[in-house]
Amino acid sequence: MEAILTSINGAAKALNLGRTSIYALIRENRLEAIKLGRRTLIKTDSIRRLVAEQE
Repeated sequence: MEAILTSINGAAKALNLGRTSIYALIRENRLEAIKLGRRTLIKTDSIRRLVAEQE
């Protein structure tokens, strides 16, 4: 089964960006994030959409 969510660090690694840039993309509503307890997780679909928009 493929992961539906990834951590901030996982998203940063997948996009080859820093954590600060990931948080900026979340604030700009370009990445969808959810909070589970104290963790912020990124929806992998939103990572794919972000990349597709840039092509």
